[in-house]
Amino acid sequence: MHLDVLDLRNFYYRTQLGRVAQRAIRDQVVTLWPPVKGQTIAGFGFAVPLLRPYLTEARRVIGLMPAPQGVMPWPAGGENVSVLCEETQWPVETGMIDRLIVLHGLETSEHPGALLDECWRVLGPGGRALFIVPSRSGLWSRSDRTPFGYGRPYSMAQLEAQLRHHHFVAERHETALFVPPSSRRFWLRSAPMWERLGARVSGVLTGGVLLLEVSKQVHAPQRPGLAAAVRRPLRVLDAIPRPKPEPA
Repeated sequence: MHLDVLDLRNFYYRTQLGRVAQRAIRDQVVTLWPPVKGQTIAGFGFAVPLLRPYLTEARRVIGLMPAPQGVMPWPAGGENVSVLCEETQWPVETGMIDRLIVLHGLETSEHPGALLDECWRVLGPGGRALFIVPSRSGLWSRSDRTPFGYGRPYSMAQLEAQLRHHHFVAERHETALFVPPSSRRFWLRSAPMWERLGARVSGVLTGGVLLLEVSKQVHAPQRPGLAAAVRRPLRVLDAIPRPKPEPA
């Protein structure tokens, strides 16, 4: 079940722990996807905290918020780009999106299969999506004091298998939130150090969230076999001399 938009807003924008989480995840997203001019970028669930770096460069930014969660205007002080939508029916044309970020969308969905089909529909050929979910072995999924303690946590193998079943091709994966989900001053102040350390020894330290980048690969349709046969005509008649016109 989706969390309430007010709870998500209060966590990410009004608590120190939420701002630490927002910064850590957003830094990983921007590392994977530096802002590029002319792209259409969308976020589903509560992905708007991660979309701000793209507001100035992107051709269009869309914040899609599912109806069970609710919607809020975003960004503050700017023209609103967020919209309320059905979880599996987005007001987006097919193939319109170049980049899609899903945060607090997949693990809380009551219809994950249909949701992934909708993600596939809106992506253009070669488009990429970034799914961000709670890590099954991380500390953040074990605490209901943060939004990552709700829904279905994943292992990387489980996430890859589910996306592959819906025709996505895995490209890269990262982890984030190596700092414990604690509001104690020591952990909050040392969070950047833990993120740098975790990025170097991610095989030892377990991050709180998984980030999996996938792409939509659409293969060109193959021509029927007859066309291939025509390009290689039979030569059995080449040995027969061609008729010559009789002299007048």
